[in-house]
Amino acid sequence: MKDLKFISRFRQHLRLLKGLSPNTLDAYMHDVGKLMTWCEECNRDVMSLSLDDLQEFSASLHDLGIAASTHARILCGVRAFYHFLELDGYIEQDPSELLESPIQDKHLPEVLSTQEVDMMQQAIDLSKWEGHRNRAIIEVLFSCGLRVSELVTLTLSHVYEEEGFIRVLGKGSKERLVPISAHAIRELHLWYEYRSQMKIKSGEEDYVFLNRRGAHLTRTMILIMVKQAARDAGIVKTISPHTLRHSFATALLEGGASLRAIQAMLGHESIGTTEIYTHIDMSTLREEIELHHPRNIRDKELRLTDHTVHGNAVV
Repeated sequence: MKDLKFISRFRQHLRLLKGLSPNTLDAYMHDVGKLMTWCEECNRDVMSLSLDDLQEFSASLHDLGIAASTHARILCGVRAFYHFLELDGYIEQDPSELLESPIQDKHLPEVLSTQEVDMMQQAIDLSKWEGHRNRAIIEVLFSCGLRVSELVTLTLSHVYEEEGFIRVLGKGSKERLVPISAHAIRELHLWYEYRSQMKIKSGEEDYVFLNRRGAHLTRTMILIMVKQAARDAGIVKTISPHTLRHSFATALLEGGASLRAIQAMLGHESIGTTEIYTHIDMSTLREEIELHHPRNIRDKELRLTDHTVHGNAVV
């Protein structure tokens, strides 16, 4: 197919109507690109594909050894694409409506305890200019549960210290208010002392976290720093900046916060995402049940009573 104007219209649809972030937008277009390439290789018209065709395309992804999570994401992009084609009148019926995604194993990511986060911060060399910056980054990630993309775009004008909140620009350019702890604010102030002495590039003045050249940090820089801090602290877990976000959510859940509250702070559209994202260690859960469930409390009292009676009995 030579006339591909609908591709640019699809991109415009995603950007204007869906409000997707640039990274998500690029991912959707990349996924549709895979379908277009498959159509060319199989000499098929993307406008005329049936459900059977799409299932064959899905099978080809499996044959390539693509991970189930990536496979599911590609099919999500394909569904969005065909929904657009139907909506704009390019096709009469969406063939992807019954297209199923592969079953994904729900592997729980690593989680850090508060003590391990403290170890990472303590391992940072404060004699270097970026030391207090890196401590503040780890604290803000852990205290606020930010995505790394949200951290690198955090601005001074969106830190409301007196109110104890920060304004975060999340996925799809959606803003939300997230509480920030007094401890995180103290770490920021220590960083600000060094930041105030930097020569900052024009246009970068409002970003909270800067590199040595006075420009805002990239996600890759954060990833490298977090991994290095973990290694220096002797933590052998495989972690990333997202580990601190997961640790934030897990700590809240274990502390008694509701899933709805955690959902709001993480910026999840669906509570289902929060349920999958957060977890409680099973041993901790078992301990909580044994300690607090009324049946177990009664049984414990009966055992104590029985032990007292028999302990005082004359044999």
